[in-house]
Amino acid sequence: MSRGPEKQFDPEVVLTKAMEVFWARGYEAATLSELLEHMGIGKKSLYDTFGNKRSLFLKALDHYAQTEVKSIRDQLLAAGSPLANLERVLKNLQHRHSLPRSQGCMLGTNIADFDTDEAEIAAILRHHLQTLEDAYCTVVAHAQKAGEIIATIDSRSLARLLLCATQGMALIGRVLEDEMLLHDTVEATLALLKAG
Repeated sequence: MSRGPEKQFDPEVVLTKAMEVFWARGYEAATLSELLEHMGIGKKSLYDTFGNKRSLFLKALDHYAQTEVKSIRDQLLAAGSPLANLERVLKNLQHRHSLPRSQGCMLGTNIADFDTDEAEIAAILRHHLQTLEDAYCTVVAHAQKAGEIIATIDSRSLARLLLCATQGMALIGRVLEDEMLLHDTVEATLALLKAG
């Protein structure tokens, strides 16, 4: 059986382009023509390689988890002071979400487009949020064990506070004009963690 013609594009590169569109626009607002234009491929190539729009979105969401979510997790769990790692991640997120035209977090951007009636996608979004929460929980537990942060509040509760604070920063950053709001959020969060 002969093989078909070689693809004239790198699937990972064009998937990254699709991720950028879904990240910026959300699933519902991202049109097929926008996706095709940004990905630089034709409709047939999209369907042959990625399936329909929903299938492309699921692959783009997985790509986001494998790159952006993994990067945050790796920074949190890197060697060295757990508190220093957490501070670095929070300040990096503060900087990123304070930039003009911040796109926020792809998870948060798309949560607005789905609810629990979309069981498959809701489960995937919850899974990625859980991955972030677990990473925050691990770094908090390590920082508590090292005596770097408050130990009188359960590490899981503090992880959930961090997850909600960072998702809020990502969402608010999309329309923010005053970067002090995110600065103060990070400073207050760190002060709470270091209290006691």
